[in-house]
Amino acid sequence: MTRARRIRCHPWRSKLVAVAALAVSMSGLAGCSSNHASTSGPTGIILAVGAESQYANVLQQIGGRFVSVSSILDNPNTDPHTFEASTSVAEEVADASLVVQNGIGYDTFMNQIEAASPNPDRKVIVAQHVMGLPDSTPNPHLWYDPKTMPAVAAAMAAALGDLAPAHRAYFHARLTAFDASLQPWLTAMTSFRAHHAGVRVAVTEPVADYMLQAMGADIVTPFTFQADIMNGVDPSPEAITREEGLFTGHVAKVFCYNQQVVSSLTTTIRQMAQTAGVPVVGVYETMPTPGYDYQSWMEAEVSAIRAAIEHGTSTEHL
Repeated sequence: MTRARRIRCHPWRSKLVAVAALAVSMSGLAGCSSNHASTSGPTGIILAVGAESQYANVLQQIGGRFVSVSSILDNPNTDPHTFEASTSVAEEVADASLVVQNGIGYDTFMNQIEAASPNPDRKVIVAQHVMGLPDSTPNPHLWYDPKTMPAVAAAMAAALGDLAPAHRAYFHARLTAFDASLQPWLTAMTSFRAHHAGVRVAVTEPVADYMLQAMGADIVTPFTFQADIMNGVDPSPEAITREEGLFTGHVAKVFCYNQQVVSSLTTTIRQMAQTAGVPVVGVYETMPTPGYDYQSWMEAEVSAIRAAIEHGTSTEHL
């Protein structure tokens, strides 16, 4: 089966780079970047962009009333890998004093847009760089790692403080509150690990792998299979049969399914799990809305996985 909708560079995102470059060239922003020398709003509000909704949400939590944040990838009902940058997206990035993005090839289109509207005063925070990760890092879904967002949030507070020194204490106080608000999620993972360490989990791709590992789960789907699905490559028939055996052989106790990126193959795998009576939990690449912030989203995913293990409950949609 082919998956024409999933094209990535490094190995993710080759389509996004080309589309973003086209959008930028059409916008003419490179030729008028000097028009954006002043990148704060007329009332002194800092204009900021989060490439993904989860980073935008945390940026708004840290910046509070002194920041206006736009999110680029923010629709949980669409495949983020088929995103097409528009001129309006390019303009938002050009106007921003602060940009936060993921890195590891996940949102390379942002680099293209930033390069087309150079601004020496624009601050860019890349989660990959904050965490000191190489470009070869195999799993780009960094926001599921409980170590990532506290570090990125601290970088946000520092950058906002540099942009608005008079409000540095305000940003630091909001960072402290954000860190405290993560405790229910961290406690939920610790509790899960205490009760269910080693529980076997099957997945389609490594969307929630960092969190599952922090929970003490044993991810039984080989990473080569996960990487194939993630990169739009058809796994071998033998690999698909092995994945099916995780369900029919009652090896996996729960199946985590990427709810945002669906193909005929992943749908077939989900149906295999359902037929075998393995509960299915949908995981997302961008924050489900409405009703969630970053921390409640992460906590909801842990709760759904725990309900699957303890009660056999499927939660395909948050």
